[in-house]
Amino acid sequence: MKEIVAAVVMSLVLADFADAEEKRGEAMLKINPSGLSVADIQSVSPALARFGSEAITDDLWKRDELSQRDRSIVTLAILIARNQPTELKHYVGVALDSGVTPAEVSEIITHLAFYSGWPNAMSAIAVTKGVFQERGVTAEQLAEASPALLPLNQDAERQRSATVEKNVAPISPGLVKFTTAPLFLDLWQRPALKPRDRSLVTVSALIASGQSAQIGYHLNRAMDNGLTAEEAGEIVTHCAFYAGWPNAFSAAPVVGEVLRTR
Repeated sequence: MKEIVAAVVMSLVLADFADAEEKRGEAMLKINPSGLSVADIQSVSPALARFGSEAITDDLWKRDELSQRDRSIVTLAILIARNQPTELKHYVGVALDSGVTPAEVSEIITHLAFYSGWPNAMSAIAVTKGVFQERGVTAEQLAEASPALLPLNQDAERQRSATVEKNVAPISPGLVKFTTAPLFLDLWQRPALKPRDRSLVTVSALIASGQSAQIGYHLNRAMDNGLTAEEAGEIVTHCAFYAGWPNAFSAAPVVGEVLRTR
C-alpha cells in the first residue's frame, strides 16, 4: 500500500513539474519565438534570458497603454519593416490569437510593401503563407485585390498633393505620380484596415526603420484617425524592445513635438 501511495505522489509531482516546465517554455517562446530553449539562451547569455522574461513577457506585453491586438500589429509592422522572418512566424500567430483577422494581416503586408519595400513584403508572404495554411485560412478570408474604396478626404488630399508637387516634382516626377496613385488614392483608401490601424502600421514601421523625418506627418495623420497621445507614446516604448533603443530615442523627440503642437 505504501508503495502505491508513494508512486501516486511521485506521479503527481512529476506531472506538476512537467506542467510548470511547459508553461515556462511557453513564456520563453513568447520572448524568443526562434525556438531556442531556456537552456540554450542561458548557455550564452543568462542576463538576456532574465531580461526577456522580466521586461518583455512579464511587463511590456501586459501594459495597458496598448491593447494586445495593437501590440501585435505594431510588432508585425516592426518585424516586416526590418525583414526579420524568423520571428515573424510566431508573431503572426500571436496577432491572429489577439483578434487581428487574416484579412488585416494580409493588408498589413500589402501596406508595408510600399513603406518598407517589396523584398521585405515578399519575405513576409513566404512566412505568413505557412501560418495561414496551418490554420486553414481560405482565400475568402483575405483582403480583396480591388475592393470598393473608402471615401477620400478631398481637403487633406489637396494639401498633401500640393506639398509633394512643390517639394518633390522638380526632383522626381515619377515619385510624385506613384505617390498619388497607387499610394494615397488607392492603398490608403482600402477598407481591409481601418484608417487608425493603417496609421498604426505606418508609424511603427517608420520608427523601426529609423525614418524620423517621416514620423511627424504620419503621426499627425494617425491621431486624426483616432490614435491617442498615450498610445503614441507606448508605440515608442514597444519599438525600443523590437527595433532597438536608438530607433526609439530618435523617434521620441519627433513624437513629443507632434503631441506638443496638438
